[in-house]
Parts: sequence; C-alpha cells; structure tokens
Amino acid sequence: MINKICPSPEEAVKSITDGAVLFLGGFINCGFADDLLDALYAQGTVGLTTISNNPSVGERGMTRLLQDGRISRMICSYSRKPGTSLIEDLIDAGQLALDIIPQGTIAEAIRCNGAGIPGFYTRTGVGTPLAKGKEHRDFDGVTYIFEPALHADFALVRALRGDRWGNLVYDKAARNFNPVMAMSKAFTIAQVDEIVTPGELSPEHIITPGIFVQQIVRSRKT
Repeated sequence: MINKICPSPEEAVKSITDGAVLFLGGFINCGFADDLLDALYAQGTVGLTTISNNPSVGERGMTRLLQDGRISRMICSYSRKPGTSLIEDLIDAGQLALDIIPQGTIAEAIRCNGAGIPGFYTRTGVGTPLAKGKEHRDFDGVTYIFEPALHADFALVRALRGDRWGNLVYDKAARNFNPVMAMSKAFTIAQVDEIVTPGELSPEHIITPGIFVQQIVRSRKT
C-alpha cells in the first residue's frame, strides 16, 4: 500500500543534509512550505543553496535561515526584501553568494530539469550583465544566450490538499512555482493544509500527480 505521509515536518526533512540544494516553491510570501523550512532551521542544517523566485517576506522560513547564516548561496529572480538590507548585509559580510536569474528563465530552467533537457536558448538578458560569460548564439539573425537547466537535491513545495499517494491540489496563486518544482528530478516533499482520502480529489483538479511526490506532511497551521 502506497503511503507517503510523514508524521511531522521534522521527520520529513531528516534526509536533508548540510550543503543540500533546494527548490523552494513560493511567490512573494504565497505558497512557501514554511513548516518544512522551520523544521530545517530547528534541525540545524547549514551550507544550503536555495533556488526560489524570491526570499520569503515574513519572519519564518527562508528569513530565519538567512538571518542565521544557514543559506550560503541563493539563486532567485528577485532578492530585495522590502524595508530591509538583510541580503545586502549578508553579501557584504561574505556570508552569502547571490545569483539573479529572470523570472521566466528560472521557471523554464527548472522545467528543463524535470524534462531531461540540458538547457535552452533565450533572448532574455541579452546585452545585460546577466549574459556575461554565457554562450551566445544567433538564430535567424537574432542573438540568444544559453541558460542551463537548474538542478536540486530536494524540492519543498506547498499545496492546499493532498492524499497519501502524493496527489496535490493548489490554492489559487499558491500554485506559482510549486508544480514545476515538484515535477523536477529532485526529491519532492509536499506540505499540505489538508490530507484527504485517496479518490476524494477529482482527477480533473489534480495539478501534481503523486508520481512526482516522495513525501507529504500536513501543515501545522492552516
């Protein structure tokens, strides 16, 4: 009998070791798996590389990990935390390396990971500092740069509902980067607000099929 349910966030993140690379679903502060990130913080894991749209905005999750120096490299499309200089201070202190990738590019680079594609060519970033050191190639007289697929060891995603098979349904904008990260080659751990009986989720509503999810854990707060 397939049962991917973990009893707690702490149990779910036990396999994440120092130096791991993480896909973190979320957009602004919507759709982050904060219970899993808090458990990772409590576990004391260090030297992390995170790949996300942005650092989370609140005082939980990525924020705590960043403040305590647990994240050594952050790859994202937007790094500025409004009203703070946390990211800049960490970079100036030599505690954080930062890579900026345009939002559409980072989404496609993650999708390539799951699709088994080594990378893709895009016009986005051509002629800007973001193209420095990257392969340039012309197609029909137009210049493109090559963007390699992004790889991670684990994907921490957030969904509204899930079943013990790992099928996931998202809540509106919380869908954001979560499905494409779950479909990657990373080991996917899903935090869900509600765990339902298998068969209760309509196949027409399932966004992430359970085959892409290795573990599922219920949120502590909904």
